Amino acid sequence: MGYTGDVQVGGPADVRELPGLTISKLAVSEMANNAYLLRDPQTGEALLVDAAAEPEALRALIGDADVRTVVTTHGHWDHHRALPQVVEMTGAVTVAHPADADELPVPVQRPVVHGDTVRVGGHTLEVIHLRGHTPGSIALLWRGPEGAGTHLFTGDSLFPGGPGRTTTPEDFRSLMDDLEERIFGALPDDAWVYPGHGKDTTLGVERPHLGEWRARGW
Repeated sequence: MGYTGDVQVGGPADVRELPGLTISKLAVSEMANNAYLLRDPQTGEALLVDAAAEPEALRALIGDADVRTVVTTHGHWDHHRALPQVVEMTGAVTVAHPADADELPVPVQRPVVHGDTVRVGGHTLEVIHLRGHTPGSIALLWRGPEGAGTHLFTGDSLFPGGPGRTTTPEDFRSLMDDLEERIFGALPDDAWVYPGHGKDTTLGVERPHLGEWRARGW
């Protein structure tokens, strides 16, 4: 059985071995949040996306990986409840967008904005600011080497079936504009999407429905 991205709370992580990078996905908490461990097997260095909850489960996910960085995709409480414990156990640098930094339970040591990069071992992740679900929501993009593909960690900004929740028409338009310009307009159909909750998808699966999302308003 290969990687499916279909994980359940209380169940094991799903692990994807790619050329140059190993991605482990774990579901935690009553909100079924996804946490992702990105590890460079050559150096052992790792990055965690969203220390959402259940610090002991995250400790087991991390194992002997050298977690240097924890990225929080946005400021909503369910995505950073275990951040203090993970930082204490790893000494990792905290990364988030400054617009959401005040919502986090620990200081953001490295604020990032659209176009910045974050390193994990020998690999570079690009920061994409997606305004709408929260003011400081970000996605992380890894353009892998030949044979690895394109991989996008979207937090709660993009899911199978539509954009993340917004609370005003203005926020919805903002998020859709950013998704269309910065994600769908810039990346290929085979780009793999790892969302903050639930199953994975690809841009090719979602692209035909952009007009429907605009029309329905969510």
